[in-house]
Amino acid sequence: MSSSSAAAAAKPTMREALVAAAFRLFVERGYEQTTVDDIVALAGVGRRSFFRYFPSKEDVVFPDHERCLADMTAFLAAGGAEHEPVRRVCDAARLVLRMYAENPEFSVQRYRLTKQVPGLRAYELSVVWRYERALAEYLRGRFAGRPDGTLRADVVAAAVVAAHNNGLRSWLRSDGEGDAGAAVDHALGHVQKAFGRSAAAAASPRVNPVPIGAPAKDADDVVVLACRRDTPLWRVVQELEGALGRT
Repeated sequence: MSSSSAAAAAKPTMREALVAAAFRLFVERGYEQTTVDDIVALAGVGRRSFFRYFPSKEDVVFPDHERCLADMTAFLAAGGAEHEPVRRVCDAARLVLRMYAENPEFSVQRYRLTKQVPGLRAYELSVVWRYERALAEYLRGRFAGRPDGTLRADVVAAAVVAAHNNGLRSWLRSDGEGDAGAAVDHALGHVQKAFGRSAAAAASPRVNPVPIGAPAKDADDVVVLACRRDTPLWRVVQELEGALGRT
């Protein structure tokens, strides 16, 4: 690669230049005191260029979330029946973590800024809600037809977001030191333990086939009665009563 090609590759894009200018001014002057005109003046572009990339000043603080949300939605849509749904949404949440971990310095800077500005905290909550909704919609499809499928989907989605944010904020509070993935994996592990396939199997009712004529020993047992399709109904009832010890 020639030196001119390397310089071109290293040159920040217009979008990156606007984000860099905005955060420089936010740090120097404060978020509320910085205007869009200030940002474009420092970046050396016009207002139209700013709004081509960002609908508002708030959006320049969260420049990558639209792309990340699209990546998450595509990842979930690509999942098949062979993917355990709770693990799949946990893996989808890790895509968000990867976005933060790609640029720790920027992520920590944004975290500090968001803590200081109530309007940005509200904006961030709206972004988090969109991630949660994407997870819930995927889970609703996977849990369709199950008892309380919609409820389970919404609860699991909320738990995944809460666990992810717990691990992420722990890493951000440490100024981006250490392994962000380890903190988030630890938190998501609680979700998979509580709601994953093994947990669902443990929580399912116990089904104990009972030989015909043997009394049920446990009030929680489920009696499974096997009979031919053409067996008379009276005979089925008689066999069932016998299995329950009610003859």
